[in-house]
This record gives sequence, C-alpha cells and structure tokens, in this order.
Amino acid sequence: MAITYEVSIDEAGLVGSIAGALRLSDVTSLYLHMLKSLAEQPDALLLDVSGMLVSEPLALSVFTAATRQAARWPGTPILLCAPPGATRDALDGPAYRRLTVVDSLTAARSSLAGTPHDEMPALSEELLPVAGAARHARDVATDACLRWDLPHLVAPASLIANELVSNVVDHAHTMMTLQLSLRSRYLNIAVRDGSAVEVRPPGHVPIEARRGRGLLLVDATAHTWGCMPSADGKVVWASLRRAE
Repeated sequence: MAITYEVSIDEAGLVGSIAGALRLSDVTSLYLHMLKSLAEQPDALLLDVSGMLVSEPLALSVFTAATRQAARWPGTPILLCAPPGATRDALDGPAYRRLTVVDSLTAARSSLAGTPHDEMPALSEELLPVAGAARHARDVATDACLRWDLPHLVAPASLIANELVSNVVDHAHTMMTLQLSLRSRYLNIAVRDGSAVEVRPPGHVPIEARRGRGLLLVDATAHTWGCMPSADGKVVWASLRRAE
C-alpha cells in the first residue's frame, strides 16, 4: 500500500494522518507534505502514524529532518502519535531520541494543553505586490518590535521584512502575507506568496544582477533563514535572536 498523508484541523493544531508502508522512495514526498503543513504555522503538528508500517527503517529519518526544520522555523512542535509496535521499537532507538513519541492523539493533546500559545504573539498583514508594499512591511516590522519591547531589533527586522517583500514584488508578483511571530528565543519573520518558484541562495545570484541581491542582506542579517513550500506557493522565512 502506497504511503498517504491527509491533513485535518485539530483543537491542538494540525493532524497529519500517515498510512501505508513507508519506504525510502517515499521520503521526499512525505517530507514535502510535512513542510507544507509546517508552512501553515500551526500551534503543533500531530502526526498520526497508527496506520503506518515501516518497510525500510532508515526511512524514519524523514521525521528527524522535519523536526529539525520545525525547530528552525516556525518553532512548531511535532509529535508522532500511536506508532504500531514494531515502529515504536524502531523509534526508541538512539537515532530518534530527539523525536517526541506519544501513545495516542489524546495523549498528544493532553501534553500540549498547558502550552502557553497566547504568550507567543504574532502579527500578520496581507500585502499587494506593489511598490509601496516594502515600505509598509518596514512599518509593520517596526510596530511589532516596539510592541514586543524589542527596540534593538527594529533595524534588522525592518530590513529583512523589506527585502522579503521586495523579492515578491520583483519576482513572484502575487498577493503575499507578511507575518512576524515571537518565540522564546527568536523573532520570526516570514513572507508567504503564491509562487512555487523557490528563491535562489545568495551564492547563486550573479554579482552584476541588479535584482535578487536582497537575499544577500537577509543572509548577512538573520540568525538563520530559508524557503519552504506551502500548499499554494512558498514561504521565505528568517529568524533573529531576541537577546541583544
């Protein structure tokens, strides 16, 4: 049975139900599905693996990769729920010690019940791909930093918001959503657009290019940044350390 991935909304976040026989050949597509779920920036991603069998144990490393990305951005916890006996035994191995494995979806909801999501505020703005969008993005970033008592991040956050939005205006030409969210250690800045074309790493931008070099500034300013697919396009994100 081919591996399947179905998403539903849960009171604790998103539930990704994975069923079928997991093989190494399924890793790329499954990882892509999980990235698209993370791009929604849910409070948590609960992976129901009760219907998943593991034909090739090495394929379980896909969950480690997804968890590593989730920690970088958007800071979303991933919980593997109700793995069958043999799969649970494999996940108990040292290679997967950083994964959070629980006995059921109910147990996952209970473990997340006390998570103070309301203490991690977020601010978002819908923007048109027009010339004034970048200026508005700078204003939104400034407002967020001042509202959250992070005046030292006004300049870098405004620069990153400016460049990410300008990149959409110059290249994607779609509606976009700018979102700033506060986590315990980082200020996250993300721009979601309607183009599936991934951004190019700064090293791949010709030095003589007039456009596309804004990511060089993002790369130099952010603690870390990246690009991931979403259900209807992509998200380019960056993180700044909160501490001075």
